[in-house]
Amino acid sequence: MDSAEIQPAPCCVAIVDDDPRIRTLLEDELIEHGLTPHLCSGGLELLQLVQSRPVDVVMLDVSMPEMSGLDCLERLREAGFTGQVLMITAVEDGATRRAALEAGAQDYVLKTALFDQLPRLLRQYLGITISAD
Repeated sequence: MDSAEIQPAPCCVAIVDDDPRIRTLLEDELIEHGLTPHLCSGGLELLQLVQSRPVDVVMLDVSMPEMSGLDCLERLREAGFTGQVLMITAVEDGATRRAALEAGAQDYVLKTALFDQLPRLLRQYLGITISAD
């Protein structure tokens, strides 16, 4: 490789969920596909992360104890964050879905379908094609 060639930076995906099992499962899946996941246990941790480094996509849980995903999303947008935000949730709720999309989320995905939809999400929001095993 010519030293003048520029390598694209690895995509940074923030996984924000108060459930460590969900964070770990998503982390393992993203690492397997060459992505750089950063794990956050809540919204405040995410807000600190995006101030310290570029984040391409945020996978943000809707229901968390310290700050809801919707509140976090609003604070992200108010702070000028322009990255992609994918809301993830265990509960289908039309009103919450509408509120999230109106607040600037790009997608709203049920956790029960998250791993099945991961190839589509990464292709759509990061331009990365992974095989669905």
